[in-house]
Amino acid sequence: MGAFPSRSSMPTRNRGFTLVEILVAMAVVVILASLVTPMIITAVKREKEHELRLSLRQLRQAIDDYKQAGDQGRIPRLPGETGYPKNLEILALGVRDQLDPTGRRIYFLRRMPRDPFANDAIAAVDTWGKRAYGSDPDNPQPGADVFDVYSLSPATGLNGTAYRQW
Repeated sequence: MGAFPSRSSMPTRNRGFTLVEILVAMAVVVILASLVTPMIITAVKREKEHELRLSLRQLRQAIDDYKQAGDQGRIPRLPGETGYPKNLEILALGVRDQLDPTGRRIYFLRRMPRDPFANDAIAAVDTWGKRAYGSDPDNPQPGADVFDVYSLSPATGLNGTAYRQW
């Protein structure tokens, strides 16, 4: 026999991973996850902020359109009223157009948008804070009409501004 051991006399090695290889792979996965997670959280928050901006813009435009329709005489208004809607629901439910001989309704929203930072169990209309026309902008209070809306979320945006102030 030669100086080299034959293949048949060498111990066979199982073809699995060693504990060190598994630990190194897990460490790499943990490092990658710790780098990606904050980016995912920021991306989700940014998307919700975008949705909040769109919802606020849509609601505010509908409130302004309602006021304009009232100023044009298309919506009945009693003397002394501001012309702003009494509640947010009326924007989606619609009102009868006084200038239309067939009595068709004017709709200002297709559906009531919801605050993306609010609890899903709450009705969409209840996710918004409402400011009456006579209310102070620094301390918005509900009242006989809805002049403006704001988020009820106590959180702060990526830009450092509280969502309530958007």
